[in-house]
Amino acid sequence: MARAGLTIERLTEAGAELADEVGFENLTVAALARRFGVKDASLYAHLKNAADLRTRIALVAVEEFAERVGTAVAGRAGRDSLVAFADAYRAFALERPGLYTATQLRIDPVPTPPPPAYLRTIELTYGMLRAYGLAEPDLTDAVRLLRSTFHGFSSLEANGGFAADRDVQASWERTVEALHVLLEHWPRAEPSAPTGAASPHRVT
Repeated sequence: MARAGLTIERLTEAGAELADEVGFENLTVAALARRFGVKDASLYAHLKNAADLRTRIALVAVEEFAERVGTAVAGRAGRDSLVAFADAYRAFALERPGLYTATQLRIDPVPTPPPPAYLRTIELTYGMLRAYGLAEPDLTDAVRLLRSTFHGFSSLEANGGFAADRDVQASWERTVEALHVLLEHWPRAEPSAPTGAASPHRVT
């Protein structure tokens, strides 16, 4: 029997908060049950298993990520859009570390069709890059470059990987400016047919 007061929405929200605290990779149904002061069995009235919990949190994560980025880049283009996108990405990764990790989860599209937030994130990313005049296959290459740079920088920063005296914020601003210059002078490849560049279940 489901415990009174427990709902899938409450469990998902609490799971997202717990993921930020202990790390998405350390999130378990047992840990979530302890947070509510109940036995594991009480949660299984709402959740199928740990994978179900992680999937639900990943969907919430992408919703929040898309909302942050969408709000940041609204009405902007070119360099302004890139800076806003980059800053929103980094802020999300640093402020919601568990949710950020959850956005990297590969979700089976059969039982869980991609929600609009996944597609919105892809559209925002590609729309920003099209403003630089990029087309395939350059679009896909540029998406991979930006994702690798933002992910790598944010992950290293979160893990205390920048030990030099140089101000991290200054390095970040220079990094984004360098990306802007590169995008403006992108070495064009020969046009190709669309490649299905971004997975509908992976944040770009």
